[in-house]
Amino acid sequence: MPATNVSKATRDQSHARVFDLAELSLRELNQALHQLTPGSNETAWEVLNPKGSHSVAVGVDQPVAIDVRGSVGYYCGGMNAGGTITVHGSAGPGVGENMMSGSITIKGDASQYAGATGRGGLLVIEGNASSRCGISMKGIDIVVHGNIGHMSAFMAQSGNLVVLGDAGDALGDSIYEARLFVRGKVESLGADCIAKEMRPEHIELLQGLLDRAGVTDVKPSEFKRYGSARTLYNFNIDNADAY
Repeated sequence: MPATNVSKATRDQSHARVFDLAELSLRELNQALHQLTPGSNETAWEVLNPKGSHSVAVGVDQPVAIDVRGSVGYYCGGMNAGGTITVHGSAGPGVGENMMSGSITIKGDASQYAGATGRGGLLVIEGNASSRCGISMKGIDIVVHGNIGHMSAFMAQSGNLVVLGDAGDALGDSIYEARLFVRGKVESLGADCIAKEMRPEHIELLQGLLDRAGVTDVKPSEFKRYGSARTLYNFNIDNADAY
């Protein structure tokens, strides 16, 4: 493997390690992040001039804080395991895909399938999210300050999707045991997804998620809960039209 010139990375006044992608390659950034070892004192990172680059800060597996100063392309923060990633802009498709732990915050909008297959951690989108947000989620928590597009939470297995705005068509289609909380209007529900009672334990859970996402001006009582009717777990000829 050819040597990389990570020595061009600098430090700012807060002692963060600064990677300017106008001068260094994305490969050099991700390689430096992957070379971190437990207990490293390089806990603060700043990425300049991402200019829509794809796969920024993928595979982070140490508890470091990464501030990306601009918008990113697809798969930013994929497979994150313990990092705290903040994108000061918008994100392309697949942000936080298969995230394991840690957090990702998008200050702008997110494109389609945000948080897909995520197994843990917290994904916060302060703008809107496009179609298929939380598709096949497996334990991740997702909080969207704005609206989400169609087919969101498709085949969502576990975890929580919180939407402060509206939801598009076919919300929760073929959902398993994930919990969906929507404050605004739902265009339509997908197969086997139904409205459910908001019990005290759900109010408590939702308040915790809003607190973690930095939402202070919204009450859990303003949301409706949706989840699985559990009619598609096993094939039943009476439900054939829903498959």
